[in-house]
Amino acid sequence: MKIKLGLPKGSLQKATLELFHKAGYNFSVSERSYFPSIDDPELEAMLIRAQEMARYVQDGVFDVGLTGKDWIMESEADVVEVAELVYAKQSMRPVSWVLAVPNDCEINSVKDLEGKKIATEVVKIASRYLAENGVDAEVEFSWGATEAKVPDLVDAIIEVTETGSSLRANNLRIVDTVLESTTRLIANKNSWADPARREKIENMALMLQGAIGAEGKVGIKLNLPRERLEDILAILPAMKNPTINSLNDPDWVAVEAIIDENIVRKIIPQLKKKGGQDIIEYPLNKVIP
Repeated sequence: MKIKLGLPKGSLQKATLELFHKAGYNFSVSERSYFPSIDDPELEAMLIRAQEMARYVQDGVFDVGLTGKDWIMESEADVVEVAELVYAKQSMRPVSWVLAVPNDCEINSVKDLEGKKIATEVVKIASRYLAENGVDAEVEFSWGATEAKVPDLVDAIIEVTETGSSLRANNLRIVDTVLESTTRLIANKNSWADPARREKIENMALMLQGAIGAEGKVGIKLNLPRERLEDILAILPAMKNPTINSLNDPDWVAVEAIIDENIVRKIIPQLKKKGGQDIIEYPLNKVIP
């Protein structure tokens, strides 16, 4: 059995391959090749633009693929959304499609777009957004460099952003958020109906979600006198409860917990002051609830 996997080419490619690596799937990508090799003999991968992914998965070209919820909606593809994977090019958070206009223009709401012209890559999403707000405006497809088109070519744009920095750099301001989108693992309906293929896809989803779950978290281990245990537990956060093990010396215990990496610099000195010894911090590849 071969599972055909579609991987997003372009802005999401690096983040996607890094996520798969953490999940236990190791790809090797030649600079000019669209067919990465993989250490799993049951997988066959191809790089394709995220904008086209949902349609190819729907048509059975791929059994499974990764693309944004935005592109599923834009292509109106009939696919199975197996898992939401919250990661993007620059961060582990959703991206937003926003309505943006020049800083000095008089457009302050979607209602002000009546009779105006808007450029975007997501024409169907934009058209639905305008219709939902009762606005009659012209929407044209943009092949790229969308931020540069206002105000000379169009009155406003609907563009995707993670941080808004590119919009600000082009003297644009956000008027409204049209859509928030996250990456989805999607499957072809016939492939999903096949028990063996479905199990393979579900296992992939589990490992990818585990890799995302580990982002920003680390493990902490330490030894301490049993008499100081309550003091340590009072300051040590954990996903559920810390693991406590007795040591060979009955007066000592070992404590282990998974915590957010951004609090380590505060927690470790506190643990040391409370009697913690042999403190170890270690990275995580996957956290699976």
